[in-house]
Parts: sequence; C-alpha cells; structure tokens
Amino acid sequence: MANRTQVSIRGLYKIFGSNPDAALPQVLAGMGKEELLQEYDHVLGLKDINVDMQAGEITVVMGLSGSGKSTLIRHVNRLIEPTAGEIDIDGNNILGLSATELLRFRQTMMSMVFQKFALFPHRTVLQNAAMALEVRGEDISKREAEAHKWLERVGLGGYQNHYPYQLSGGMQQRVGIARALTSNSDIMLMDEAFSALDPLIRTDMQNLLLELQTELHKTIIFITHDLDEALKLADHLVILKDGAVVQQGEPQDILLNPADPYIEDFVGDINRARVLRVRSIMHPGEDGDHIAGDVDQNATLESVIELSAGNTQKNYRVCADGVPVGFLDMKELVKALVPARTNASRSRAAR
Repeated sequence: MANRTQVSIRGLYKIFGSNPDAALPQVLAGMGKEELLQEYDHVLGLKDINVDMQAGEITVVMGLSGSGKSTLIRHVNRLIEPTAGEIDIDGNNILGLSATELLRFRQTMMSMVFQKFALFPHRTVLQNAAMALEVRGEDISKREAEAHKWLERVGLGGYQNHYPYQLSGGMQQRVGIARALTSNSDIMLMDEAFSALDPLIRTDMQNLLLELQTELHKTIIFITHDLDEALKLADHLVILKDGAVVQQGEPQDILLNPADPYIEDFVGDINRARVLRVRSIMHPGEDGDHIAGDVDQNATLESVIELSAGNTQKNYRVCADGVPVGFLDMKELVKALVPARTNASRSRAAR
C-alpha cells in the first residue's frame, strides 16, 4: 500500500516573547536565535519546520536540549499555538479548528504518552487506562473491557486493581501506553516517553513499542534526545538544532550520508555495525561469484561479520522474505563501518 501523509507541517515558526508577531519579520529576513534574543528579547523556538509524517510509521524527532523537539510535538495537538505556519492532519488545517472542534479532535484523533507517566495516583491501573474513553462519555462496561484488553497486551494482566505507587517505573509507563491504545486514536504522541526509565527497562519498552507497531501500524510521533533510541525506532528521522531541521530522512541514509559536520559529529560515536542494515549497503541484482550463503536484508552488519568470521573475500546473497533481492560484498561492508565525512569536514581537516 502506498504511503499516505497523515501529518503535514509547513513553514512552522514559533517565537516566544511579548510580541512575537513583531519579531517574525526579523526572523524571516534571516535573523538567528542569538541575535533575536539579544536585540528583541525573544526566543526562537521553531524556524521554518517542514516535515511530512506518513500514516502507520514512526517519525522520531530528536535533538539536544533546547533544540525545539518538545515544542514541535506540542504544536501537533495545539497545546502550543504557532507564530506562523500550517499543520494539516488528514488534509485538514487544525489551526482553523474552534475550541469545541479542537477538544473533540484531541479526544478522538490523538493520544499522548508522557515522560513522567502522568497517571492519576488516586485511580487504579484500570481506571487510568480507561481514562480516555471515560472523558468521551463511553459507558463503564465498554471502557473497562477495552482497558482490560490493552493492559493484558502490554503485560499488565492482573494489575488492574493496583494503584500507580505500587508499580515500578516501567510498569507505570506500560499503563500510559495502554491508556493511549485504549483511546483507539490514529496518532500517538510520545514525548521522551522512555527517558525516565533505567536502561534495561528502556530497552524492553522500545521492544514492546516495536512489537505493538508491527501489529497496529499507528502513526507515532516520538521525541527523544537519544540517538541510539532514534535509530532503533524511526521509520523517518528528523534532527533539530536551534529550532530548525538540520537533516531528515530514513535513519540508515542519514547515518551513511550526514548532511553537514553537525550531523557527522552527532552520529560519529554510533556503533555502526550494530545499527546499519544489509539493505543499506547491498547491491541490487545477483552476483554468482563466491556466494557464501544467504542473509536477510534487515540483518545488522554486526551479524554478518560474525557469520563471515571477518573474511572479506566472501559475498552473500541478500534475501527479503526468502526471495533474492541483491548481494553483499564484504569489502563494501568494511567501508560502511568507517564514518562518512562531509565536504565541509574534509576542508576543515585539510587546513
């Protein structure tokens, strides 16, 4: 099925201050974040954001602290109003919604999973999970049945009568995910949803999200400052710096082809063998020479290195669902392990 753009953001600007509309022309004329702060005492939160988010995919927005990623996600459900720009969801401009329409839109089209869980301490796990349907006015039998189903699905069967304080952090976040799924909304917003968790629990939650996504194909907008997490989860990766998009695209392509020195530095410490997939460096077609065996197109380069015992003389047939789609030359694999350098970086190094 062809991709369908569900969320489209065009020319989005956000300026924080007493008179953002007066400061906007200066930004449109090229004024940067530091200059705007010094001369106008305004903060440039977002600058000319243009992103298309596909239905059924995970779009990860990442960047360092202050890059604008949380500001961006709060525009998608209009918790923050833009200074300029457009936000279309399913072809409808949500900036034109009335207060009543916006409330209905938030209740039916979107759910949100928060960093700090945002559970009601005086309500049981079941009541928390059923909250979205309660707000919509669904009867208690229907909302509790849905909540039960999703609590089971996220591994919390039997905990429905517990209270949040009786659960670990990872379990509380599972309640948050169950609540989002119980709402049955098309779009899930996840703002640093796993960053408060311990590393092992965080990995479990990432795996749970990917498992659920394989089944449900939600449109997920996921915010993180962790590149490893972004590369693991993203179908489409958007990297922000100082409120602007520096690079966006398929994560494998960004890793292999950084757009500028900032992205190059950003991805420089990544274990490329563990992250890169065979499909990113394979050659299409078939090569009959020295085929040592078959590998799946989504296998990591690390697994192929282990399979080959480091022998760079071998080639492998690459398959997708058992069907040959190309071949992998181990010499090309070794080259891919060396971080790419942009022209700007080469110029810096040559000075």
